[in-house]
Amino acid sequence: MVLDLILGDVDGTKLLEQIKTQPRFRDLPVVVYTGKDLSNKEELRLKKFAESVILKSGASSPEKLLSDTALFLHRVDDKLPEQARRVLQASREKDESVAGKKVLVVDDDVRNIFALTSVLESHGLEVLYAENGKDGIAVLERNPDVDLVVMDVMMPEMDGYETMRAIRKDPAHKALPIIAITAKALKEDRDKCIVAGASDYLPKPVDTDKLMQLIRLWAR
Repeated sequence: MVLDLILGDVDGTKLLEQIKTQPRFRDLPVVVYTGKDLSNKEELRLKKFAESVILKSGASSPEKLLSDTALFLHRVDDKLPEQARRVLQASREKDESVAGKKVLVVDDDVRNIFALTSVLESHGLEVLYAENGKDGIAVLERNPDVDLVVMDVMMPEMDGYETMRAIRKDPAHKALPIIAITAKALKEDRDKCIVAGASDYLPKPVDTDKLMQLIRLWAR
């Protein structure tokens, strides 16, 4: 669903809240695409219910709208119209939006850390890492400027769910984007991740292109 907030006699924000409180629409991805000037408080309120908030005033807002809706629909690029493919490709080649962002990777498998670090650094991201949940929290405490966390769920001792819950207890990290990496793509796994505090999730094996799309979506 793509929703504007200026809808005549209807308050778009209240409409969004009414929609997302209905069980059958709980998992419906919503992209807010609006020309309304938003305060920080209004934007934070919207992000509780919407997967993405895009302002029409932005120079690249149409491309962003296309990119986000394609992502949430999980459409493969070669199924998109040619013009849409060109716009998406041009958007992905411009990594200025994420270059310089700081990402924390928490994973108990050093091979996964190495593989993800290689991909993320190739896009201009600064990467920190931790091999367990406890160390991940410690790294966050030492680096409050982390922009996004990639969190493996299946870790010994303190797993990803417990780690995400601990991170969310800190008021400073209430809005910190966390992408959970799950072993399965089952709906119950996704729901468990979101309840624990994840902003989004990806199943294993990690599709690095999809990971970069999510990082562009959340780390901005």
